[in-house]
Amino acid sequence: MADPPTIPIIGGTGALGAGLALRWAQAGATIVLGSRSPERAEEAAAKLREKVPGAAVEGLLNEDAARRAEIVFLTVPFRNQSENLNNLRDALQPGQILVDCTVPLAAAVSGKATRSLGVWQGSAAQQAQEMVPEGVTVVAALHTVGAPTLADGEAKLGEDVLVCGDRKADKARVARLIELIPGLRAVNAGPLEMARIVEQLTPMLISVNTRYKAHAGIQLTGLPDTDHWA
Repeated sequence: MADPPTIPIIGGTGALGAGLALRWAQAGATIVLGSRSPERAEEAAAKLREKVPGAAVEGLLNEDAARRAEIVFLTVPFRNQSENLNNLRDALQPGQILVDCTVPLAAAVSGKATRSLGVWQGSAAQQAQEMVPEGVTVVAALHTVGAPTLADGEAKLGEDVLVCGDRKADKARVARLIELIPGLRAVNAGPLEMARIVEQLTPMLISVNTRYKAHAGIQLTGLPDTDHWA
């Protein structure tokens, strides 16, 4: 039996990072929560261990967390993306995959969360690819999964996660981690440039969920049931 994967989450003390950490901890993964403050990271790790007794959870400085596995998740708000990536320049190494979950919401500049910002590179994920060290690959995913639903460990999930990246093999590795969470299905949404479309779904979902007072996600119909990542 394979050892449980280690999943570092940069910005793991935020809403999305904490929600993902909870779900992956429930699934038996080893979690490394990263933060700009190691004390805050360890505090969040202690809370997660209380929620999931026996879970393997550690809280570290972001740079130290990024060194712990080949696939690293970045779950920070758009306003913090550039700062975090600059700080990770010496931590990320060639061969690693950075999963960028960033959405360029206008809320980053005190605007509405139902509006998005234009990004010169085309998307937050493409901006991340320009900023990471040479040899590090960026995959975009998890833009449409709501943090409140993830944080409710009893809530059932039933939605699709659109995964964008330039190499199917990289996306497949990320998909395996995503699908450790029951109720999430990873869907190959094409090359990294498609992230500019996928990221725009988040403000639309925020608008819908605000109107309906719900936590709806995305689900595609008509896809084959076979494992298309094999």
